[in-house]
Amino acid sequence: MRVKPGITDVAAAAGVSISTVSVVLNDVAGARVNAETRERIQQVARRLGYVPNGLARGLRRQHSGVIGFLGDEVATTPYAVDMILGAQDTLRDAGALMILMNTGGDPAVEAQEIATLRQQQVDGILYAAMYHRVIRLPEPLRDVPTVVLDAEVDDPAVAWIVPDEVAGARDAVGELLRHGHRQIGFVTNEDQIPATRLRLRGYRAALRAAGLPADPNLVVAAPPTAAGGHRAARSLLGRADRPTAVFCFRDLMAMGVYHAAAELGMRVPEDLSIVGYDDMRHIAESLFPGLTTVALPHYEMGAWAAKRLLDRTSPPEHRRLRGRLVRRGSVTTAPGG
Repeated sequence: MRVKPGITDVAAAAGVSISTVSVVLNDVAGARVNAETRERIQQVARRLGYVPNGLARGLRRQHSGVIGFLGDEVATTPYAVDMILGAQDTLRDAGALMILMNTGGDPAVEAQEIATLRQQQVDGILYAAMYHRVIRLPEPLRDVPTVVLDAEVDDPAVAWIVPDEVAGARDAVGELLRHGHRQIGFVTNEDQIPATRLRLRGYRAALRAAGLPADPNLVVAAPPTAAGGHRAARSLLGRADRPTAVFCFRDLMAMGVYHAAAELGMRVPEDLSIVGYDDMRHIAESLFPGLTTVALPHYEMGAWAAKRLLDRTSPPEHRRLRGRLVRRGSVTTAPGG
């Protein structure tokens, strides 16, 4: 078995001390080594196939090259796992390693995992939430470089990124308006979280921009489930002046709207156009016809957060990132349009 060359071998072959080899190969700032000696050491290292220990080099520079990713339920949520992939791909390209930990929303587990990451001397932490909300950063993270994903933080000194909920809702309703719909219902979430308030704002803004009134009777709140969507849709579609299109707070609620429409003998999209939100692909692609929906920019958010964490020179930034409209088969021209 071939033994890997060590720093001692490089020093002996180059005719210099071990400390000189160390400062050259680890690129120590301010080291006084003349150009000829530096070049000789580098040539010998290449010839011998010597590779510096990355972790040890990082520790000497006060960097471990390791980033922690701490999430509540992100790792177990099919569509939000893209945040992990976006961060991981970006960190890998930068030569950094990512450690993933999932708390399951348990504060005791979270405290233990933060302590573990601190003991590992990670360079920073990506702190991710499963859904957009306002949070208070855990106290043990106050002195650790941290970027928050999918949540806003009450501390302006902390960088965070969330979806642009208003723009996403405007895009969804705009798609229905472009197809001639003027009576557009909104099946929304009854939970008072930022996404509920902001998507309602986007719905109203899109109607206002089209010169249409935002009829409060066309907005029905329900639990953000398929059953909730079904219940809200039965209320909307039972009206004498029922809408020709429905925008849904999330894809799971849209599934319930499909079922309600079928019960009432309505065809999608011929009699009712539907747009969802989230692009939960295992739902949106399984419905027939496929659901047109707004994709949350999870991958892009993860990539942005990782880049932001690696950049220690910029001030904290707060970003709202627009998703994209994914067109499938659930929208068509309004009846009589």
